[in-house]
Amino acid sequence: MAGKFQRVRGMRDILPGETARWREVEGVVIDVLGRYGFQELRLPLVEATEVFTRGVGETTDLVEKEMYTFADRKGKSLSLRPEGTAGCVRACIENGLLHNQTPKLWYHGPMFRYERPQKGRTRQHTQIGAEVFGVSSPEIDAELLTMLSRIFRELGVDSAVTLELNSLGSGASRDRYREALVDYLSPHRDDLDGDSQRRLGTNPLRILDSKVATTRAIVADAPAPVDYLDPASQRHFDGLRRLLDNAGVAYREEAHLVRGLDYYTDTVFEWVTEALGAQDAVCSGGRYDGLVERLGHRPVPGAGFGMGLERVVLLHEACTERRYSRADVYVIASPAHTEGAATVAETVRDGTPLRVLQHAGAGGLASQFRHADRSGARWAVIVGDDEVAQNCVSLKRLRVDAQTGRGEQKMLSVDELITTLKGAC
Repeated sequence: MAGKFQRVRGMRDILPGETARWREVEGVVIDVLGRYGFQELRLPLVEATEVFTRGVGETTDLVEKEMYTFADRKGKSLSLRPEGTAGCVRACIENGLLHNQTPKLWYHGPMFRYERPQKGRTRQHTQIGAEVFGVSSPEIDAELLTMLSRIFRELGVDSAVTLELNSLGSGASRDRYREALVDYLSPHRDDLDGDSQRRLGTNPLRILDSKVATTRAIVADAPAPVDYLDPASQRHFDGLRRLLDNAGVAYREEAHLVRGLDYYTDTVFEWVTEALGAQDAVCSGGRYDGLVERLGHRPVPGAGFGMGLERVVLLHEACTERRYSRADVYVIASPAHTEGAATVAETVRDGTPLRVLQHAGAGGLASQFRHADRSGARWAVIVGDDEVAQNCVSLKRLRVDAQTGRGEQKMLSVDELITTLKGAC
């Protein structure tokens, strides 16, 4: 007999008991994005691999180690998208969205990275990202961070997250900083971990993000990018901090904060938490003024972020108390009146926005009440012999009323039922 099929390692099923929380979190984020004038862009799961090798950088961990890459039947190299920004830029260039426009876009869906699975880190993870193009001033950086601050506040998790902020500077200042960092790290080469030794010659800024304790101790005294900012980058960073202070958005300057993707310039940020253990970053982003040009278009400035929903949902669960139910109304019926109960259920769906679940299958009234209670519904509508005889239904409150201390039940006409339920919505 064949063994049971199991999900692929690093993937996960999000079960019905969890999806209500996911929908709440996604709904809050998408609502706030809309209130700031962002429009939805739907992107394909598969891109030409070159979109990421050119856009993200060939020497990044993402490209070297983490992408799901394959050849199609004509031998073209394709990859499941590991992040959203490069694909968003490709879509904007291809569809002419950058011509005399300053688009504000958001996207939502799965990303794929071949990483070691951990709590809050899966090989297929869900991300909401947002990008703004055509604005080079720090006002748009500040708006993104103010918007994210609002998102976390409306989710009820703002007390558990901290904004970390840094500037990598422009391309020229990054080059100067890169030289200074290599000069500092080279005498310590033998004490660095293997990955960092390799990165010293290819992508030394990534060494700052090492999780290896011995390497972290070495980089603690390394020079910082902000010490090498050119005047324009310094003005941008000063302006951003001033705008955040005026908006009341708290932040912590993190001198060695870098991002794992090569396209970032000037502003970089992460929202981090101590509530989820090792997986502390819940949202990351920054400015990438050279990315559009790297993908073959005239230079257009850009800024954006990606929010990992697995971690935000875990944080929401840790910070908020929620009872999620399958239904608002549960319709119960005597065996002889199931057809009439179906008509009542449809009438309630027509007349109210409530979720209505009708009992299906065998079971007496007591058993059906137990099912109704387990569903989490607030009310039971009963269609029994007495109700049918009087051409009405009974409405029973399943959750105890705070004032009376008991569940209320009363007999109503169907019209009165609709009026009562609409008034309680």
